[in-house]
Amino acid sequence: MREKVIISKGMRTCSHGGIYSVNPRLVRLDCSSSINPLGTPRKAISAIKMNANSLAQKYPDPECRELKKSLSRYLGIDPEWISVGNGAIEVIYWFVCAAFVKGRVVIPAPTFCEYELASQKAGAEVTFVPLHNLELEAGQVIEKARGADAVFLCNPNNPTGILATKQIMKIIENVDSSTRILLDECFIELADNPDANTMIEQISEFDNLVILRSLTKSFGLAGLRVGYGVCNPTLAKKLSANKIPWNVNGLAQVAGVAALLERRRYLSKARALVKKERKFLHDSIGKLQSFRPLRSNSNYFLVHLQGRNSTQFRDKLLKKTGVLVRDCSTFTGMGTQYIRLAVKMHTENILLLKALEAFDHND
Repeated sequence: MREKVIISKGMRTCSHGGIYSVNPRLVRLDCSSSINPLGTPRKAISAIKMNANSLAQKYPDPECRELKKSLSRYLGIDPEWISVGNGAIEVIYWFVCAAFVKGRVVIPAPTFCEYELASQKAGAEVTFVPLHNLELEAGQVIEKARGADAVFLCNPNNPTGILATKQIMKIIENVDSSTRILLDECFIELADNPDANTMIEQISEFDNLVILRSLTKSFGLAGLRVGYGVCNPTLAKKLSANKIPWNVNGLAQVAGVAALLERRRYLSKARALVKKERKFLHDSIGKLQSFRPLRSNSNYFLVHLQGRNSTQFRDKLLKKTGVLVRDCSTFTGMGTQYIRLAVKMHTENILLLKALEAFDHND
């Protein structure tokens, strides 16, 4: 039976993972934040150390010129197409303002909650299109997008980790050009075969499309906050019209430039690690009777808890083992029996597995 479209008008909170979502003193291993398991690139750490004293005393470049140049070389796109934000979150809020979101937006659910929150803060009505068996259905999104101000898409989706490139391409091609589209690719570089699944090379074909990317996830810069949007220069100017002065700090800018110098080797190594360790975790958890791991193409995946409440399980697991997992009950349409696990280094994944084993058949 097909689920009905959900319409949300009221404001709700937006919850995230990370150690500060709980008592941070209890956390020995954070598997709730899906950051590159290799950690921050060495060149980025060196750049921070070398420039900390000089940059702390200066205002940062408000236009992020050097970082835009580095991103331009990385993406093969002119700098004028790139808008750098204080994390991808800031770009989401710019998009809501630039798209003149006042009436209605369409969001497949479950997905990242900040799309919903930013739209509601702008006064928009949110139409959720439920995933079918956690898979995106292009037809339903296209139908509900008629007359909408904006559509939000995520590839790979968060929290499912599933790529839906063909469906997303169908949506982008068939939604009216007056409706703006935000395509969140913040995890694409850690997903399977990113070159075949990104829309970056097609960006010039769609004037209503903004692609969202993040150095936070791909390059382990979560604490420095570096995200960016890619779109045509006219729309890019509308995005940056709401930018506050000096929105990206100087250390974040030099760390981003340095991280991108290692991009090919670093990201290739990370993807190989993610693919290997995801299979190890998925196969190992699949042998347990109390947990059912779900398919994923990215560096995180869902686990269905057989009969357990996800919030209660997260808290009990953390208290007993010090391992933090992402409670997915805060995702619209997700229910109360799913957690999300981030793929980490092998030794950390073993700790996660042992923590889950301790709760196999136990309350």
